[in-house]
Amino acid sequence: MKVTLDKAEKIIAAAKKKAAEIDTKMNIAVVDEGANLVAFVRMDGAWLGSKDIAIKKAKTARYFDMDSGEIGKLSQPGGALFNIEHSNNGLITFPGGVIIKNSDGEVLGAVGVSGSTVENDHEVANAGAKAFS
Repeated sequence: MKVTLDKAEKIIAAAKKKAAEIDTKMNIAVVDEGANLVAFVRMDGAWLGSKDIAIKKAKTARYFDMDSGEIGKLSQPGGALFNIEHSNNGLITFPGGVIIKNSDGEVLGAVGVSGSTVENDHEVANAGAKAFS
């Protein structure tokens, strides 16, 4: 199973629904197994500056097959991945990028969300990722 446009649209719909439930406006990006952008949406009124962040959160999660917030924990001063955010034309190492897996645990892509607190971003991204199955 791949992250097709149809699947990406379902992921985005679930993320938009969660964003509406918590009363926030988000930028939502979905990438495939090659970290290629499959779909993107900017909800009406979402921060313009968060567009790039959402895409980079999704790519970051896929590049390293872990949620972007987990990479952030490893990239703190003194950490094993300190300064990794400067690689790959820029990464985002705070929550809001969530990997998409199939039922066998294979990573197939990622969803990235930006537009609110990192806690809200992660919650909305997670809702989108869960919609994949």
